[in-house]
Amino acid sequence: MLASGILKKIKRLEIKTARLVEGAVTGSYLSTFKGRGIEFNEVREYVEGDDVRAIDWNVTARMGVPYVKTFMEERDLTVIIAVDLSGSMEFGTSVETKRELALEFAAAVSLLAVQNNDRVGLIGFTDKVELFLPPRKGRRHAVRVMMELAAAKPQGRTADPALSAGFLMNAQRSRATVFWVSDFMDMELPRTLKAVSRRHEIVPVLVRDIREDVMPDVGLVELADPETGGRMLVDTSSGAFRGAFEKTVAAREAKRAVLFRALRAEPVELVTGKSPIVPLARHFARQARQRRR
Repeated sequence: MLASGILKKIKRLEIKTARLVEGAVTGSYLSTFKGRGIEFNEVREYVEGDDVRAIDWNVTARMGVPYVKTFMEERDLTVIIAVDLSGSMEFGTSVETKRELALEFAAAVSLLAVQNNDRVGLIGFTDKVELFLPPRKGRRHAVRVMMELAAAKPQGRTADPALSAGFLMNAQRSRATVFWVSDFMDMELPRTLKAVSRRHEIVPVLVRDIREDVMPDVGLVELADPETGGRMLVDTSSGAFRGAFEKTVAAREAKRAVLFRALRAEPVELVTGKSPIVPLARHFARQARQRRR
């Protein structure tokens, strides 16, 4: 049983996210996935106005009159939300942690799936698979996705993308759109996710906090590693420290860029303290433009 506090949080999140999704994202979502399908429906006799490219020449030759193939729109999409639950996702210097922002993003995607009668599933991972909900339809299931993610108490502290990617390959055989939600601190992902991307459409969702990229000059500060528990006292006003920090940030960004190029995917970038709705809407709008081209 979930604590009443979590239930109230999920209810508030559902109401807030549903309002934002309805206003900003639904149209882009539909534009992206409308007409995706290539599911064969039937062969029927050609009528004036049909696209000649749809003519089935084998049937036409047998019947002596033109026949065309018709297709059904593949509107039943399968969405998997894969969420990094490692210790680094607990970091946050704004009004929320990266994991809380990931929950808000998952809520938005789940509610979109409900509105469009699509299936949504969940994988939560560290160095093991902490959560797995197979894809299903309906509001009740979408709410369960949010509740399980909100209540999760991961046993692992580090992330093992290879294990989670392998689990995904075995658990989801048919093609799906996978939102891979992480801060991408682990840079070994290209080798593991590349195989997944050949079967599924991978959408990397980069969750970041401003203090991971910009260190304020506030003198002596004790820093803690959320995954190892290690602590270090640093002087943020030191030129040497600030220079080393900037180089670390630049190297991390370069490795992330290599990762996203390997996946041939442009990330959805989320920042703590800001709603994930606008970046998600931009992603769907960008996808819709690409499909039209």
